[in-house]
Amino acid sequence: MKIINNLFRLIIILLLISCSKQEKVSIVKEKNIETQMIEAFKQGYEELENGDVLFAAKKFNEAELLYPQSDWAPRAALMAAYSYYSQDYYYDAEYELKRFLKIYPNQPNISYAHYLLGMVYYEKIVDEKKDLEPLLMAEKKFKFVEKNYPNSDFALDASYKLDLIQDYLASKEMYIGIHYIKKKKWIAAINRFKNVVNNYQETAFIDEALHRLVELHYKIGLIDESKKYASLLGYNYKSSEWYTKSYKIFNENYKSNIEIKKEKEGIFKKFKRLLY
Repeated sequence: MKIINNLFRLIIILLLISCSKQEKVSIVKEKNIETQMIEAFKQGYEELENGDVLFAAKKFNEAELLYPQSDWAPRAALMAAYSYYSQDYYYDAEYELKRFLKIYPNQPNISYAHYLLGMVYYEKIVDEKKDLEPLLMAEKKFKFVEKNYPNSDFALDASYKLDLIQDYLASKEMYIGIHYIKKKKWIAAINRFKNVVNNYQETAFIDEALHRLVELHYKIGLIDESKKYASLLGYNYKSSEWYTKSYKIFNENYKSNIEIKKEKEGIFKKFKRLLY
């Protein structure tokens, strides 16, 4: 009888243990999808605050996948993109933003997604002497934001970035023009500087471009053309150092040596410091 009682107690204990395990499993199962999604989102946000952006992005993606029909899903997708962007994972951020724009084209935060994608392209710019593709893509995206979301919080900064991009593009033309001067390809250089004068009139390079045109036309014997650009330079930029240089060209003591000013740093580095 004692043995039976002990066996019965053992069975009861095993049943209690089994019930306890089942109860724990049932608690997990009873959490609805929305609760799990919110928990994943919150964990992603906490990890982003702690600086672990890769894990944060993973949790935001998880939140989106758990409940793709909810209002939290597009927020999670955008936060994943921002997580990557915040620590310079630009290619991952670009992928997430393009995906967001494709899946959630009517979301309230769509203007921010376009702007952030423009910033991703903008941050990929190394300097004005290298590949222009990221710069041109940034320009296109900022113009899109400026045109389609003029009253958004991002339109003003997009406009500011477009002004800087114009400087970058002008600096590229100047760089190539001066390269042609070194190679003594006068006509090719003239065409580059004309492009600056015709298309980048609001940039910081316009007075130097005019001076180069004065100098080069004088060099190849087109004195009237040289004087035309000198007059234009004097009328608009009389206080500029480049006007002083152009003025000396028509002085009888002028020596026709093409001067190439060496910049200590690229235009991209100069202007990038203004962004933050």
